[in-house]
Amino acid sequence: MRGSVTEPVPAHRGRRTRRAAGAVASAALLLPLLGAAPPPSTTASSAEALQRAFASAATDYHVPQSVLLAVSYLQSRWDDHGGAPSVSGGYGPMHLTDARTALATATEHFAAGTEDPRGDSARPALHPRAKVPAESALPARLKTLTRAAGLTGIPAERLRTDPAANVAGGAALLAAAQKGLGEPLSADPADWYGAIALFSGADDTATAAAYANDVFDVLHTGEERTTDAGQFVVLAAQPDLKADTGQPAPAGLRTVAADDTECPTTVSCEWIPAPYAQFGDNDYGNHDLGDRPASQSIKYIVIHDTEGSWDETIKLVQDPTYVSWNYTIRSTDGLIAQHVKAKDVAWHAGNWYVNAKSIGIEHEGFLASPDAWYTEAMYRSSARLVKYLTDKYGIPLDRQHILGHENVPGPVTSSIPGMHTDPGPFWDWRHYFELLEHPFKRTAGKKGGLVTILPDYATNQPAYTGCVSKGQPCAAHGSGEVRLYSDHDENSALIKDIGLGTTPTTDVNDLSSRVSTGQQYAVADTWGDWTAIWYLGQKAWFRNPAKDPTAVSAAGLVVTPKAGLTSVPVYGRAYPEATAYPSGVPAQSVSPLPYTIPAGQEYVVGDAVPGEYFYATTYATDAHRVVVGKDLYYEIQYGHRIEFVRAADVDVVPSPKTGRHHRR
Repeated sequence: MRGSVTEPVPAHRGRRTRRAAGAVASAALLLPLLGAAPPPSTTASSAEALQRAFASAATDYHVPQSVLLAVSYLQSRWDDHGGAPSVSGGYGPMHLTDARTALATATEHFAAGTEDPRGDSARPALHPRAKVPAESALPARLKTLTRAAGLTGIPAERLRTDPAANVAGGAALLAAAQKGLGEPLSADPADWYGAIALFSGADDTATAAAYANDVFDVLHTGEERTTDAGQFVVLAAQPDLKADTGQPAPAGLRTVAADDTECPTTVSCEWIPAPYAQFGDNDYGNHDLGDRPASQSIKYIVIHDTEGSWDETIKLVQDPTYVSWNYTIRSTDGLIAQHVKAKDVAWHAGNWYVNAKSIGIEHEGFLASPDAWYTEAMYRSSARLVKYLTDKYGIPLDRQHILGHENVPGPVTSSIPGMHTDPGPFWDWRHYFELLEHPFKRTAGKKGGLVTILPDYATNQPAYTGCVSKGQPCAAHGSGEVRLYSDHDENSALIKDIGLGTTPTTDVNDLSSRVSTGQQYAVADTWGDWTAIWYLGQKAWFRNPAKDPTAVSAAGLVVTPKAGLTSVPVYGRAYPEATAYPSGVPAQSVSPLPYTIPAGQEYVVGDAVPGEYFYATTYATDAHRVVVGKDLYYEIQYGHRIEFVRAADVDVVPSPKTGRHHRR
């Protein structure tokens, strides 16, 4: 395993608005650091100012500029986020953490009164109680900004808001870590492996090594990009650079046994099991034992955000009266914790059909904090895990199989309003799929019959409300989602979701009229800079100008109602017909949702699947059964969420080479 314990290392949710998490606790790990003089203030406003800030800080603190650039890229991709903190309270290009300032109060992972995470009507609904964590001391990894202020003499507020000062603070931390290891301030990047490992803030050797290895990957490949503040930054590739990993590991870092985990060797992974335990009056939690993929296929990966801090999330998944998911990923350093084996079924998605066929991955984050950005370290760690899982289980790398929790359908009509909406509009699906080595791109001519939603994340900034309080505007921020209207006019009404039964709004949690990066839809019409798609049984319009497109043409298969049918029903789960159930297993109703596909409309199809139900309502596993029916279903991209239609109701046809309804 890369970064294994033997390698020496130098010294859940989100439908309701939430703010960030409160204090968390773990062992402090950074060594005492030595001081350095503050750098001169940088006031340049040109597009190269940040590059010069890296050069200046490197000179002042005797840190190789390439090391400083690579560490910053792994933390923030050089973005400063306008001085707003990350999900773990990190500020600026160097992600200097000040969690006590950034994170005010913690909120319980799944809010009471929202979806039943298990999503199986054969068992009583599960609504976990609200839990607010107690105050505790912050670990060192969440207060590096205070340490940087002490080292540089730069006020904390300036370190939070001034990118050049922030870079200087990061350089001071790296230099002090190198000195604390008894190593010289070498000009050779190869000599900084240990200091980089300590900069991660990890409290175990495997995670510290994995972080340092990632930084050296960035050094090997090089990077260049224009940041969110319009700064062009370049890091030249050093493909022949070899890190000096032969120094002894510092005291204070624990070792982690990863033998029980199902993770790629390129990440740091820890086994923190969720309990399969019996309690109360014949009740049990917090997942079900299974035999996947032998008994039933694994078809989906579901991406969640935690809506809470790492430490509190880890406590919750170890509570047998709570719910579960398969993995959690930490923001600061990309550490992965596995809780439920892939063969077993976690309770995370709110739809039992999806739970039984999916793996759930939680990411330390908050849906309704648009500037509470995810670190590059977490994105990369997550992408490596998902690539490993999709390769292992044959899961297609597309948005009908790599789902957000927000894309999971309500299993029955009554469940639709309570379904969760994480990870939300600020998760960068475009970048994520680039890291998965499966980027979204045009796959048809300019007038193809389908579109893949693909806005530029940084410049696409639709207005949202409800991040701080209901109805109040959110800060402008890049987004991977595009808003839908009832006509080719931004003053027209937003598209309505009849399943929600509410008037559509721009609230950050309102999915009525939004499409997300990577999702595919059939083209219904065009008008100037506008494109219409079939969405929730309606014609939905979005701006898609040729000079700044928010979608690209695609080819693929669509479903449409069979000839002679005026409409066909839509389902939230692909369950077997009643005659498929054996004796002793109660038949689950096949209940259509309030949605339909009218004649003439088309929806992109994913898989053809049989109706299937995993009967598991008892602690003893000998009563568990997998029921498979003869009725076939197609998974489709119907609205923001996927849905299902019966194969007997529809025809599957190729998308037309040009939009059938195209007009000028």
